[in-house]
Amino acid sequence: MQVFKFGGASVKDAEEIQNLGEILKLQNDKNLLIVVSAMGKTTNALEKLAKGYFDKTDDIDAVFEEIKSYHFNIIHQLFGDKNQAVYDDINNAFVEIEWILEDEPVDGFDFIYDQMVSMGEIISSKIVGHYLNSINLKTQWLDARSYIQTDNIYREAKIDWDKTTQLIQKNIPQILEKGFAITQGFIGNTSENFTTTLGREGSDFSAAIFANCLNAQSVTIWKDVPGVLNADPKLFEDCIKFEELSYTEAIEMTYYGATVIHPKTIKPLQNKQIPLFVKPFLAPKESGTVIKEVQMSGSTPIIIVKKNQLLLTLNTKDLSFITEKHLQNIFKAFADVYIKVNILQISALNFSASYDHQDDKFKLLINLLTEEFDIRYNTGLKLITIRHANEQTIKKHISGEIYLEQRNRNTAQFILKDE
Repeated sequence: MQVFKFGGASVKDAEEIQNLGEILKLQNDKNLLIVVSAMGKTTNALEKLAKGYFDKTDDIDAVFEEIKSYHFNIIHQLFGDKNQAVYDDINNAFVEIEWILEDEPVDGFDFIYDQMVSMGEIISSKIVGHYLNSINLKTQWLDARSYIQTDNIYREAKIDWDKTTQLIQKNIPQILEKGFAITQGFIGNTSENFTTTLGREGSDFSAAIFANCLNAQSVTIWKDVPGVLNADPKLFEDCIKFEELSYTEAIEMTYYGATVIHPKTIKPLQNKQIPLFVKPFLAPKESGTVIKEVQMSGSTPIIIVKKNQLLLTLNTKDLSFITEKHLQNIFKAFADVYIKVNILQISALNFSASYDHQDDKFKLLINLLTEEFDIRYNTGLKLITIRHANEQTIKKHISGEIYLEQRNRNTAQFILKDE
């Protein structure tokens, strides 16, 4: 049994969905679970819709119509005939969003976000499922919320592994014996039957959850890159593709911000020794990169850039030393507003930390810290992490004013102005 995951770029339009079908036609083993993301930039558009609804802005009708038009244009190109059942199926899915928009927002934003933004994956998987059946690739649609069970931490839900494993093993193996099955990434369900999401770009993680619970033979993530590279090809020239990576190296890369794979993806696969293939969806016969238990040879520098960083610096109001008690209060504040620190540095009088800037979370964090600390901050920064760093690589890629620098045996990190 295998798990294939297709990201937003690989289902962004009718041509890419047709290409997805061609990839699946190459599979001799029909025992295949397909996990798909929302189409193209739909998640961004639904985030805008959710924020507009919560803030009661005037543009939500236009945003919603644009989202619907985008999907129905793809449907028309794939199916043509408006009598196709897919039109009713997708109309019904959009009605679920309309029901939300018709009422005044009374719940917290994170809850609203998950109920609304999750529909991108539902709609995408329905369209792709209908298309696969139309080209005689028998495919059963599965609602991931019936299988992946979580707590109620909206936008960053944690998996209830015991319940999830039990539900996945209950009937999915029997379903896959009859043909393909398609489901959604990124989403789960609470015990109260509310939709949750697993964190931005969490569809990779969903694929790993299903694979772990099914004891899959392998997972393949189909991307718009030839495999895992040592740097982002959009930012750097002469990138090097890895033929294979160890689980450990992949975990470190994703932890520091490499976006080719979601950070939580690797560990569930490593626990079951399930190899992960990262392959180009436009060249499916190419080897891509395999991530597995392997001893890494060589030390190719790996360069990871995280933009939109905020650097926060705290001092005690009485200018006393930063103590363990202060650190306890600081980390509790970060945890309470669900902020992940990317790099931190502590001196006698200062605590400095950089993280991905979200204005709403920043305001909450400041409210928690302002009574005890004086606060300074810088925005518009980037974090460059270099794994297996050498002086030549550092000199080549690090220039300008350095706001914070940190090095250990394997890794060098720099906070810089994002020019």
